[in-house]
Amino acid sequence: MDQINPVWEDITLKKTHAFYLTAAITLCLGTAITAAAHTRNKPAAKPSIHEEFKGIITRYYAAWSTLDPDKAAEFYAKDADLPFYDIAPLKYNGWAEYKSGVQKNFTENVVSGSGSLVPKDDLKVTRRGNIVWTTVTFHLMGKLKSGGALELDARHTAIWELRNGKWLIVHEHVSAPLPS
Repeated sequence: MDQINPVWEDITLKKTHAFYLTAAITLCLGTAITAAAHTRNKPAAKPSIHEEFKGIITRYYAAWSTLDPDKAAEFYAKDADLPFYDIAPLKYNGWAEYKSGVQKNFTENVVSGSGSLVPKDDLKVTRRGNIVWTTVTFHLMGKLKSGGALELDARHTAIWELRNGKWLIVHEHVSAPLPS
């Protein structure tokens, strides 16, 4: 009868165990290294559309609070036929007319540095492809050059279009409730 030498059997068993142990360690290390590489190279998660526009709206209102339409200009598409509705007058056609009208009807009548437009916490953002519409209420304050103060709560609806990677207002409607 053939008998296996117990010493040989013990060596073979140890080699088999060593092989499986080495394979397991290699597999674990390989998995850990791969996971670390994927984690390190993974791009940061994109903010939600609401979070993205929360930042845009904050910057938009900060720009208008300077009372300088040129600072707010970056948020607007410049097409000449775009309609913009403000509290007064009824309508502006295109950014150039809007800018001029806002200067004449608002910023020229308010003491420099006294303006403040503050969005409230009711921002709503809806996206359909390259179009987003936002609604938010805001508080407007300023000292009038003629004396007194301007203070009111108003509504703001804007339609934004994604153009060349940047969101631009292509239509805007600002209104205030009628006095009761």
